[in-house]
Amino acid sequence: MRALKLGRRVFEAGDHAVMAIVNRTPDSFFDSGATFGFEAAVAAVDNAVAAGADIVDVGGVKAGDGPEVTVAEEIERVVPFIAAVHDRHPQLVISVDTWRGEVAREAVAAGAELINDTWAGWDPSVIEVAADTGAGLVVSHTGGLEPRTVAKKAVYGDVVAEVRAELVANAEAAVAAGVRADGILIDPTHDFGKTTYHSLDLTRRLDELVETGWPVLVALSRKDFVGETLDLPVDRRLNGTLAATAVSAWNGARVFRAHDVTATREVLDMVASIKGDRPPKAPLRSL
Repeated sequence: MRALKLGRRVFEAGDHAVMAIVNRTPDSFFDSGATFGFEAAVAAVDNAVAAGADIVDVGGVKAGDGPEVTVAEEIERVVPFIAAVHDRHPQLVISVDTWRGEVAREAVAAGAELINDTWAGWDPSVIEVAADTGAGLVVSHTGGLEPRTVAKKAVYGDVVAEVRAELVANAEAAVAAGVRADGILIDPTHDFGKTTYHSLDLTRRLDELVETGWPVLVALSRKDFVGETLDLPVDRRLNGTLAATAVSAWNGARVFRAHDVTATREVLDMVASIKGDRPPKAPLRSL
């Protein structure tokens, strides 16, 4: 498996990178706008770094239904903030969560080193930005959904095979368009264009995506497939999220987008040690 290069950082095949979520939105499904304020968002980044985050993913538009956010509003929410975080934490990889090429270009100019295009190339100019600037790119799968929409009925013959084929084709197309091959991640994009059964199947068979050789990112944190599996609201989905995180790590995922950085870091470190990729920190028992 290839190394992943994002900004100054290189993540090797055995590394698990935590991508902390900081949403500059007033209506986040997780925290209802707790990091909408500039200073609150800065504090959240500081805390995430202290807890072991390798990447911070900054978003300015809620993924789900909600009030329209113009391009100008999204830029105002994320770009000055990215610039401030870049100055404050120069070793931190900053990702911008956007499907809009105009926003991506401004964000990369401010210090973002990864474009997390969660809407699967809806705006083709996102790929152009990654190619022009050398930024990394998350290639996602949404079943053809328009941004900020939910599938009325998601149907696949074999969801894993179909997601795998589309992600590989789109990753190869991005390279052909000039995007760095060592900056590309593929994301099965749990929930987006998928039922809970589909997301569970993707988690169970994630190794089939890992076998493509492209580094795999998973965004599992507190999602609906966790809530529907356990019949729990957002504020009680941490344990289910961590179970899915452990399974995904065991199956070879490399980057983990998470709200709960400390818990995610501990789970990933434990999985890495069980797999033999990381030594225990304090192995004293019976020695």
